[in-house]
Amino acid sequence: MEGSPIPVLTVQTAPYEDQKPTGGGGLRRPTGLFESQRNYLPNFVQSLLSSIDLRDRQGCTMVVGSDGRYFSRTATEIVVQMAAANGIGRLVIGQNGILSTPAVSCIIRKIKAAGGIILTASHSPGGPGGEFGVKFNVSNGGPAPDAVSDKIYQISKTLEEYAICPDLRVDLSRLGRQEFDLENKFKPFRVEIVDSVDIYLNLLRTIFDFNMIRSLLTGPNQLKIRIDAMNGVMGPYVRRILCDELGAPANSAINCIPLEDFGGQLPDPNLTYATTLLEAMKGGEYGFGAAFDADGDRYMILGQNGFFVNPSDSLAIIAANLSCIPYFRQMGVRGFGRSMPTSTALDRVAKSLKVPVYETPTGWRFFSNLMDSGRCSLCGEESFGTGSDHIREKDGLWAVLVWLSIIAARKQSVEEIVRDHWTKFGRHYYCRFDYEALEPRTAYFIMRDLEALIIGKSFSNQQFAVGNNVYRVEKTDSFEYVDPVDGTVTKRQGLRIIFSDASRLIFRLSASSSVRATLRIYAESYEKDPSKHDKESQAVLSPLIAIALKISQIHERTGRKGPTVIT
Repeated sequence: MEGSPIPVLTVQTAPYEDQKPTGGGGLRRPTGLFESQRNYLPNFVQSLLSSIDLRDRQGCTMVVGSDGRYFSRTATEIVVQMAAANGIGRLVIGQNGILSTPAVSCIIRKIKAAGGIILTASHSPGGPGGEFGVKFNVSNGGPAPDAVSDKIYQISKTLEEYAICPDLRVDLSRLGRQEFDLENKFKPFRVEIVDSVDIYLNLLRTIFDFNMIRSLLTGPNQLKIRIDAMNGVMGPYVRRILCDELGAPANSAINCIPLEDFGGQLPDPNLTYATTLLEAMKGGEYGFGAAFDADGDRYMILGQNGFFVNPSDSLAIIAANLSCIPYFRQMGVRGFGRSMPTSTALDRVAKSLKVPVYETPTGWRFFSNLMDSGRCSLCGEESFGTGSDHIREKDGLWAVLVWLSIIAARKQSVEEIVRDHWTKFGRHYYCRFDYEALEPRTAYFIMRDLEALIIGKSFSNQQFAVGNNVYRVEKTDSFEYVDPVDGTVTKRQGLRIIFSDASRLIFRLSASSSVRATLRIYAESYEKDPSKHDKESQAVLSPLIAIALKISQIHERTGRKGPTVIT
């Protein structure tokens, strides 16, 4: 703290009408919009900070982190300057601004912070032509609930000024405390730069048997693994935890340097975009493979020869094997949660364990209430996200460590574990078709017309014959969720068609961005007979997909010949 106090300025601005968070307190837009539109980022940051009651905001502690994408350093500087001007007492920031989303949640809970700001656009592309995002996590470490997101939006629509300390400069590379004397402030503003991995690693040590995992990854009979950080935030975590701490060879980890454009690749861990990992796994040299998205909350698991573990299966298999994890042996299992589009494979495990399963809308914020109230120990979504009540975010590296623990305990390969699970519980054939970058009005009208069709009385008990398959409609609805904790009602969360054989079709508009729309179609079919577990998912599900395309008319109405991505 040197020289004269740093001035606090009030800057006049004009509101933007498009700063409505898309869920979980997050705003995701093209990076060029943040760079070119005057005060676009300061406006949203001010709205976010103002959503915190003044008495709670003054002198409080907040956490700030980013996935390292383009514009993150500039945005971090603005967030720091505005937090100081708005009365925040202390910021805890990852070194060089880097913190994974799970690490932010972990630190918020560890230090009892008022909340955190995460600069990420998740699995969206980086670089100047990519996307950027600002996400608000509240004091429980989880994404902001809808009431907070609504408050941020209402403030943003009438915002006339924001507060900032433009002369405040923080050295993000230097670990330790930095203090700043501000004009008209009685106490100095403090910034603490922390190691990006330490606090999160210490939490993982309390959950897992690191010795058991280390034995699996070292020695003459070691499991050879291949981990792809996709040039996102997870590089430092993979190297520090899997390599340095757990003994995996350094060359097990690839693409571990966080890059502003993620190396020109989409940091989305699925079979479409994690092709480097997939090709390496197909060679047969490695017995376990995993990839992470840009901010570290999503993951993909592959077995030897590229054996793909569907995210819904991964969730169910983790649920069935929680006894392999010391944390759950000590804490017990209280219940499970899954998003509505996620396959019902988890439900069968829950039934066998005699624990409840909660079906929620898509969005991790819906799980937070369940976990805070002690109802839920494990949650997951079909979009490659799984986590437990150790934090309030999905956690990719946690899921990988669970899988390694299961492999170590059961002494089986990934494929053997999956096939044993199918034999015991049956296989849920499942796939998702994504129609990305649609014109929003077109997507809206497709969903509107589809809802009118399936909710109509004439659709009930209708039969669809496709080849040798006949499907009879048993139930249709627009999914509505009543939170069992506080009674909050969330409507219009996707359209469901459930057939008499328990097969499902689901249609849902993704809310990750308002610039272009993504319409997702999910298909699920259950097969108990083990002799029928070796079929290709798309072959099994093609009759259901044919029904979905026929009733939605999505190809005719969009001019598309097929989906952008199939998972």
